[in-house]
Amino acid sequence: MREFAYIRVSSKDQNECRQVIAMKSRGIPAERIFLEKLSGKNTRRPRLLALMKKVRRGDVVVVESISRFARNTRDFLELAAKLSKKGVEFISLKELIDTTTPTGRFMLTIFAAVAELEREHILERQAEGIVAAKAQGKHLGRPAKGCPENFAVVVENWERGSIRLDDVLKQTGLKRATFFNRLREMRSEQK
Repeated sequence: MREFAYIRVSSKDQNECRQVIAMKSRGIPAERIFLEKLSGKNTRRPRLLALMKKVRRGDVVVVESISRFARNTRDFLELAAKLSKKGVEFISLKELIDTTTPTGRFMLTIFAAVAELEREHILERQAEGIVAAKAQGKHLGRPAKGCPENFAVVVENWERGSIRLDDVLKQTGLKRATFFNRLREMRSEQK
């Protein structure tokens, strides 16, 4: 029986050390630890897919917490079913779930529902925060990229046909969509 670990944090800024320590304390070697720095919003995660492909009958997948493995009940139960079909067991350290037992399989379903509820609460609070920030007039997201100083001259050359769109994008440093957005804004200001 080989144990494999799946570790996930939602962003590059978050620290995975706590999960790594938990897996190493179980004696799981580094080559069987699959680390991911991505949101758990879906199951299309490269390291998770690699893990699912690697495990074989008799293996065990260990996670620190169900929420590190999947963020909603549907995805979690789907992953657990895929593991079960392959003859692979599942252990969650935080929730003390071990699918080799009937109680463990029952608890798996209960905790999956709790994880989804927690995720829905997070999204709800996030949405409320966005509404509150907008009500206070705060700008959300990346700052808009303004027009470079040479924008009007470059646009004039482009409209005359003396330069191609690729050259316009290089000279202005804008992406295609941003260029056309700024062009639309410039034309509406001129009216």
